[in-house]
Amino acid sequence: MISSNDFRTGTTIEIDGQAWRVVEFQHVKPGKGSAFVRTKLKNVRSGAVNERTFRAGEMLPSAVVDKSDMEFLYPQGDVYVFMNNETFEQRELKAEEIGPVVKYLKEGMTASVLTYNDVIIGVELSNFVILEVTQTDPGLRGDTATGGLKPATLETGATIQVPLFVTIGDKVKVDTRTDSYLGREQ
Repeated sequence: MISSNDFRTGTTIEIDGQAWRVVEFQHVKPGKGSAFVRTKLKNVRSGAVNERTFRAGEMLPSAVVDKSDMEFLYPQGDVYVFMNNETFEQRELKAEEIGPVVKYLKEGMTASVLTYNDVIIGVELSNFVILEVTQTDPGLRGDTATGGLKPATLETGATIQVPLFVTIGDKVKVDTRTDSYLGREQ
């Protein structure tokens, strides 16, 4: 059991037999009445977002979500093959099971596979990945870091917005949570 006072971003709770992850939370103490916790919850299986309010100190069952580190081996048609680094067992996952981070998967990359009640509910990558730019418009003389943005296609096929000075072959650091450019890498 977990108290609503202990909610943090990423905490997973169980409501009506389903696992929900806390996306946002806010403790509110109005001038009149008792305190409460306003939350935005995301269903870990369906991805549906729901706003819900709990009394301060309300006890809720904690959902046990297991994480196992697996190495992404290769895509095979519309499935992606992962290998458990400890047991060397291979699992095939569909893009829907992996979630939005599928566009950043690169062969040899380690990812955390999340399971709830022995059912795969998603895959988490590290917050930042370094990928090579494979296609973008050429930069022009005078392009600066404070200038505009242009689209760039990365080696995994993902498209992000990058500054004008980024060229083909540059390695860029990407935030997988916000799909945003963070900088160039050497």
